[in-house]
Amino acid sequence: MPLNAADREPGFRERLDGGFHGILRWPQLDQLWQRVKESGGEWYLYQVGEAVPRAPIGGERLESAIGELDRLLRHDHHYDYCGIVYADDPRDPTLIKVYDPNNLGSSCGCSGVRIPPRWILSRMPPEPIEDHGPTPKGRSRWWQRLFGG
Repeated sequence: MPLNAADREPGFRERLDGGFHGILRWPQLDQLWQRVKESGGEWYLYQVGEAVPRAPIGGERLESAIGELDRLLRHDHHYDYCGIVYADDPRDPTLIKVYDPNNLGSSCGCSGVRIPPRWILSRMPPEPIEDHGPTPKGRSRWWQRLFGG
């Protein structure tokens, strides 16, 4: 018997467009990163505008990637608050959206132009996300250095 929409697990896109909690303060981001590191599993780390990752990462590689992303956010987001990271569940995250501090636009889409997150951490394989703006060269170089691409 086929499952109806209410009985099936939501797909990546549905989850990406679903409800999220904003990580407003830097200490909250520290806690979120710690939960991801302690989750014991693997995560897909996707930079929108680059190729979708074929395999998840875990362990030291995940910790290193989170450390690099955290440094970039704190360096480029010149505020005493975070407010550019969103988690589906901050206590038990499975999907995290991170917006580029240098390309925030209107993430809610109320301006008519929806800016996608620059980075996505996901327990499930991500799907390609359209980004109508170019990926800044510095972000592409940073990503290639991080993942040897």
